[in-house]
Amino acid sequence: MLDVRRLQVLRSVVTSGSVTAAAAHLGYTPSAVSQQIAVLEREAGIDLLERFGRGVRPTAAGRLLTEYAAVIGRQVAEAETALADLRAGRTGRIAVRYFATAGADLVAPALARFRAEHPGIRVDLRIADGAPDAEADLTLLVRPRDGGTGTSGDGLRLVPLVDDPYRVVLPKGHPLAGRRGAVELADLATEPWVGSERPGPCLDAVLDACAAAGFTPDIAVECEEYGAAQGFVAAGLGISLIPLMGLGSRHPNVVVRKIRGPEPVRSIHAAVRESSLSLPAVRDLLTALQEARPERRSA
Repeated sequence: MLDVRRLQVLRSVVTSGSVTAAAAHLGYTPSAVSQQIAVLEREAGIDLLERFGRGVRPTAAGRLLTEYAAVIGRQVAEAETALADLRAGRTGRIAVRYFATAGADLVAPALARFRAEHPGIRVDLRIADGAPDAEADLTLLVRPRDGGTGTSGDGLRLVPLVDDPYRVVLPKGHPLAGRRGAVELADLATEPWVGSERPGPCLDAVLDACAAAGFTPDIAVECEEYGAAQGFVAAGLGISLIPLMGLGSRHPNVVVRKIRGPEPVRSIHAAVRESSLSLPAVRDLLTALQEARPERRSA
């Protein structure tokens, strides 16, 4: 394989017309330049220079490699500039994965701020299924509330972002709907429930809270979509627990109330690739997510 540095030495000799002049330009001794050219000729398997007067001139092979050396030199310079821009956070691409209910209240404002600060960075934003994406720099996940910050063991760092509390959704006319203040979770023990979560950390947050209140919910209707769950509640088929970020559009025939004793909460984390944390742009996006203030709709 041809050595890129030796190609640049050849280019200097050809453009300057002599080994001595190239040595002065490169800061080498003439002997060192001659040795580099000799090694390059062995790598190429052909003579690259020939004597011409007091200097040297390229052979046909020497001219060919000098042309390629010029192209390679420009490309290396461009690569160095691009790398410097990437390190400084001026250019690049960040792959972000998120789940739907975190989009409007958390991801959108954070991304708007980030793009204003980093207009040269492309953000590849896609919906995820709740598990870390191996190709993503940053993935939003739901994890236990006390999970804290740390390394997950697979090259990811988990960073807590925001807690998203659940609210109880009641049909209009329900006895608990007319109460002021928060609803006791234990008061929902005998109610039929419309399940709004699929198995996973979000459902675990609800079930753990119910267990702390001394009961297991009676799931009368299974539903994995918050909007549809509100429709079932409005029809009088049960009550449901939905996180605040999932209550973007409320059904006109439901009432939403806070819960206590205890209040179920899902904790949203960012799973960030350890290698990506070295990039200023990724760190700035993480900061924007940490400092975003999701809209807190009143119950």
